[in-house]
Amino acid sequence: MLVLPRPQVELALQRPVTRNLLVTDCGYFPHAEHHGWIRTRPIRQLVLILCVRGQGWCEAAEGRFTVKAGQALLLPPALAHSYGADAADPWTVWWAHLDGSSVEDFMRIAALTPTSVVREIPDIYASVALMEEIIRWMERDTTESSLVHASGAAWHLMTSLASSRPSGAGNTQDMVERAAEYLRDHVNRRINVSDLADMAGMSASHFAAVFKKHTGVPAVTYQTQLRMASARGLLDTTNQTVEDVAHAVGYDDSFYFSRQFKKIHGVSPTAYRRHD
Repeated sequence: MLVLPRPQVELALQRPVTRNLLVTDCGYFPHAEHHGWIRTRPIRQLVLILCVRGQGWCEAAEGRFTVKAGQALLLPPALAHSYGADAADPWTVWWAHLDGSSVEDFMRIAALTPTSVVREIPDIYASVALMEEIIRWMERDTTESSLVHASGAAWHLMTSLASSRPSGAGNTQDMVERAAEYLRDHVNRRINVSDLADMAGMSASHFAAVFKKHTGVPAVTYQTQLRMASARGLLDTTNQTVEDVAHAVGYDDSFYFSRQFKKIHGVSPTAYRRHD
């Protein structure tokens, strides 16, 4: 259990890098029988707990949540809460408290709310490795260099968790990931949202809303971005004509393709290639 002295926390929050994301506390509790905490007075840090074995629980005004192996508990700042190990099957956890101006950004990207605090960990092995790195740097010393290194590992971990799906969210994120993969594998085809919705067994409107929620953009925009990225690659690495490039990425009308390309890149395909 490592705790950064609070005067150093205040100094670090005024420095480049660590003012954006700072690890203020961290640790590892194996088979943590009787482990728990009650915070009636909220803290300003985000509390991150990775459960790798056993299980635990969390309680807040919004309800009680179970935290199982392979899940993360992300408690927003200023949220009164309590949590602890399950009495029959106590958890093994890696944990950290995070402060800084970017915490709110991570919460927004992750759509973190008081009712979605339990998340599935996308890659448990990579996440634990990053927690180990954080603790290694925090154990080393509390110099600016070590704190920056710990912040870098925490940044990597948070970007991974930001895309994780809430526990109990069903298979909507898996469905979106499969749909996105299908679009990536069929860049040269024009695929309608209704076709993707049919494959997912959802109405077109529901699918469109879910896809945008998880990716941040409509499915049509996502597909266009993929096609234009493929077009850029062909313009950069081949001598194909603009018309041939358009056909290669699924556009029968090269003039329409050029308009779409310019809308995204600000220049026509010909100008892009000329000034590459």
